[in-house]
Amino acid sequence: MITYVWAEDQKHQIGLDGHLPWHLPADMKHYKKETMGHPMIMGRRTFVSFPKVLPGRKHIVLSRNKDLANKYADNDQVLVLSSLDKLNKWLDQHEDEKVCAVGGVSIFKALLNRVDCLEKTQIDATFKADTVMPEIDYSQFTLIKNEHHDPDSKNKYPYSFLTYIRKEGTNIEKNG
Repeated sequence: MITYVWAEDQKHQIGLDGHLPWHLPADMKHYKKETMGHPMIMGRRTFVSFPKVLPGRKHIVLSRNKDLANKYADNDQVLVLSSLDKLNKWLDQHEDEKVCAVGGVSIFKALLNRVDCLEKTQIDATFKADTVMPEIDYSQFTLIKNEHHDPDSKNKYPYSFLTYIRKEGTNIEKNG
């Protein structure tokens, strides 16, 4: 089961200069809760934006960068796959487990027809950003959780944790 895990602002923006445009500790905690113990699929730029390899999660990185593959060849927490075809084969071998797609845009676009669950943090604010989440046809999904939070001493913006599950029979095609 493929689950997207991301946060976006009111304009569907998700990044600025390779990083999140906001500081929202509650979202970081939610991200950790959703991804802990599950493989995370990401592109190279998302991977290098992390301060380190995140503990408790296997990092599946889509990248043709041979230096990156060589650097992590002996690290069993990181698997670098050089093509979308190899990623799809890996996903086929792991389709019975929760796999989290965490970005960036190319990963979200590539897996749009395979994603089963959406774990979105909707931030009720707008930020300066240069990256926008690909358009998702929400008519193919059912909202099963909407948990709203007002700003507090640690989180400056109102936000909601939204969970959507794909409706039966709405996958367009299996391999992207």
